[in-house]
Amino acid sequence: MIIAMPVYDCVDMLDVTGPYEMFGWADIAVDLLAEKPCMLKFRNGFRFEVTKGFKDAGRYDAIWVPGGHPDALARLMSEPERSYLDFLIEQAAQTPIVASVCEGAMLLAAAGLLDGYEATTHWAFIPCFKEFFPEVKVVGGHPRFHLDRDRLTGGGISSGLDEALKLIELLKGTDKAKSVQQMTQYYPCPPVGSVIPDGSTCPLPAFKIAPPH
Repeated sequence: MIIAMPVYDCVDMLDVTGPYEMFGWADIAVDLLAEKPCMLKFRNGFRFEVTKGFKDAGRYDAIWVPGGHPDALARLMSEPERSYLDFLIEQAAQTPIVASVCEGAMLLAAAGLLDGYEATTHWAFIPCFKEFFPEVKVVGGHPRFHLDRDRLTGGGISSGLDEALKLIELLKGTDKAKSVQQMTQYYPCPPVGSVIPDGSTCPLPAFKIAPPH
C-alpha cells in the first residue's frame, strides 16, 4: 500500500512527519511529492528534500493533504497554473480515500473536492468554510477527524496522529491500527487542559481561486 502526500513550501511539519511516522509503522509507504523535485522548508524553516514531482505520481490507496502557513495556502489556491489544485483533482478521481489534516482542508475545498461533504479543519479556519466554501458542510464539536464517505478530514495539527490511525484502520484493519498505537505508544495525556476556542474570522489572506484551464 502507498499514500501520496503532496507538500509545498511552509507546510506544517507535524502534519507531514507525524502521519508519515504512523504510516511507516503500518508498513504503508508514503510518496512525498512536490510540483517538481526540490528542497522545501516547513513553516518553521526546517528544510527537507522532495525527490519526486507531480509528474512522477502513480496510483495510490489514499492521498494525504497537509496544512500550512495561510500565505502558502493562498498562493497555491491563486496560482494561475493551478498545479497543486489540478493535481488534487486528478488524484481524487482515481484514489479511494482523499484525506486532509488541519488547513489542508482549504486546499481540498478550493479544488471543489469537499463540496457536499461534511468536513472539519483547524478551529481557527472553520470560518473560512462559511466565507469562501459554503458548499462544505461543517461538522460541529471540533472532532479530531471526521469521515464522510471517501473524504477523511482532520482538525488542527496534532489531530493528524489520530486521523492517521483512522486511515490505517480503513486501509489495513483495526488490529493493525492498534498495533501502531502500541508501537508508537500513542496514549496522549497532556499535562494541561484547555477549551478549544471558536474562530471568528478566517485567517487566510486575500486570494482568488484560479479558474480551471
